[in-house]
Amino acid sequence: MSTRTASWLPLSPGERAVALEVLIHGPLSRTELARRLNLSAGSLTRLTKPLLESGLLVEDSAGATGTRQGRPSQPLDVVSDSRYFAGFKITADMVYGVVTTLRSEIVTRYDRPLTTHAPGEVADLLGAMTAELAHTHPGLAGIGIGVGGLVQDRAVVGESPFLSWRDVRLAELVEERTGLPVVVENDVAALVEAETWFGAGRGLDRFVVLTIGAGIGYGLVLGGKRVPCAEEDRGFGRHWIVNPNGPLTPDGERGSAVSLLSIPSIRYQIRAATGRDLTYEEILAGAAGEEPMPARVIDEAARALGTLVAQISNFAMPQKILLAGEGVGLMDVAGELVRETIRAHRHPLADPVPLETKVSDFHDWARGAAVLAIQVLVLGTYEG
Repeated sequence: MSTRTASWLPLSPGERAVALEVLIHGPLSRTELARRLNLSAGSLTRLTKPLLESGLLVEDSAGATGTRQGRPSQPLDVVSDSRYFAGFKITADMVYGVVTTLRSEIVTRYDRPLTTHAPGEVADLLGAMTAELAHTHPGLAGIGIGVGGLVQDRAVVGESPFLSWRDVRLAELVEERTGLPVVVENDVAALVEAETWFGAGRGLDRFVVLTIGAGIGYGLVLGGKRVPCAEEDRGFGRHWIVNPNGPLTPDGERGSAVSLLSIPSIRYQIRAATGRDLTYEEILAGAAGEEPMPARVIDEAARALGTLVAQISNFAMPQKILLAGEGVGLMDVAGELVRETIRAHRHPLADPVPLETKVSDFHDWARGAAVLAIQVLVLGTYEG
């Protein structure tokens, strides 16, 4: 870790609260910051002094406003580009990389094909990608890595079916090759954290992220914080039955969310019925063109998604649900059927839950991993 980054650490609980509030909601005047954190002016001055001296915060003269005494009040803001963070999302055949600022703005994207799942060689690839990124962004302060599967202690991939890994000490392997601190986390958890801090869930007390793609991912935020879940990405959706009479596929129980909604299951249903091995995009296009079998499968998927969203709304009562992942093209073809199904499974007087669809790629997941690195390495706030 660089000397300047180390000078930020460790933050006291009070300093951490100030830095976090400014990072997410800034720039903020001292008056507003003190009000938000219920601090006296003296206490706020004591807490902000070391943050200003270390370079983590700065007085934003451009946003200065007058006080009742006529003196300008300079808002406090984070020095967003004072340090950069690398984030990686590992899939079965690609590694997607980004560099972000301290406020998680993506400044660089860099992807490489993954030709082996051998842990040491994957770590070699991550090390080489980090070296390339550090060449153009010499202020790299840390690395976040998102992996589909069970991650323990932010360091060990306990199980990843996509990579056929068990008990891989990925953080240690990458740290050995880069000399930088590394945080590893379940990829859905990382995405939820990023959206909670800087995206669709910013400022919300109750928020849900639902992802559709190779599998079904789910993240719940209560009280503004993600609820950790022991079974994250270890089969969520495989046992959530949305239609007991639905299809049985190799990856889920009959009529489960995975059997009806995941991209591999949708492709399997078409292949089993027609013998044609179509891509997901081709199936969506066929459904839009009213081809009988694609239309039937996509309609079933739309009803399944509507049922799942309604069930989540009924029990978690979120203020917003973000639908993300590489499978969200379903909404373009069958979004109205999804919404009809949601209404059919909700009380007529229930408040409608905003359903936001995010057309995203794996760089958003990589950004989520970088946010985890920011949380752990700079602010020490992550409790997943």
